[in-house]
Amino acid sequence: MHCRLLRGLAGVLLTLLCMGLLSLRYRSSPSPQRVPDTPEMSPPSPRPSELQLHDVFIAVKTTQAFHHSRVELLLNTRSSSLTAWMKASRRDSHSHPALSCKMAAEFDAFLASGLRWFCHVDDDNYLNPRALLKLLKTFPQTRDVYVGRPSLNRPIQASEPQPHNRTRLVQFWFATGGAGFCINRKLALKMAPWASMALSFSGSHFMDTSALIRLPDDCTVGYIVECKLGGHLQPCPLFHSHLETLQLLEAAQLPEQVLLGKTRSSVGMTHV
Repeated sequence: MHCRLLRGLAGVLLTLLCMGLLSLRYRSSPSPQRVPDTPEMSPPSPRPSELQLHDVFIAVKTTQAFHHSRVELLLNTRSSSLTAWMKASRRDSHSHPALSCKMAAEFDAFLASGLRWFCHVDDDNYLNPRALLKLLKTFPQTRDVYVGRPSLNRPIQASEPQPHNRTRLVQFWFATGGAGFCINRKLALKMAPWASMALSFSGSHFMDTSALIRLPDDCTVGYIVECKLGGHLQPCPLFHSHLETLQLLEAAQLPEQVLLGKTRSSVGMTHV
């Protein structure tokens, strides 16, 4: 009996000793170092390619009377990098409906092209492709851009029809078509309900919008951008129409200009 008691105590002591040694070994062993989490590599967001001239849709408004004297000259002297040109000549008068019809055709052709910029010019304009590309590259692609030269030093006013035979006076800036203007695709798609026959959501299009405010095509563009979409014209002094006195420009400034209008000097000579 006494022997069994001693053996039991010895077993208990041995067990406690082993547990103590194991505990001491665990505490003295170095703790495993935490492996830093490997950061997940998110795929890089696709960066849009740098803007090139072939991304710009150049629409030239003309009439049948000037196809030979002006358009052929433009086609023979234009930059080979400008791939999108259009001659809108469905109506040859200078009335508001005729002008709006041509602008509507230009706008729809641009939307169908899939290009990134829409630039409108007249057939008596000289376009500087390098200066145009340099200008368009300065605008962030996340912005709605409407850039050109206003012909007035104040906003134009228009009467906007309202329900119950009422009207609302609105005012807005617009870029004169005679000096050219440009709109990026982001903004053009937003203009479609009021400017496009092909992508109209409400059945109206550019000619209807122009008739609504009783103003010509370039004014209608400004009306859609500023009054319907809450956008703003970005004035740019590098666009020039035939109404300006280009002699005020220094010769060194000419390569920097985006567009020049054909003017007539006091001796009757036409020049750019």
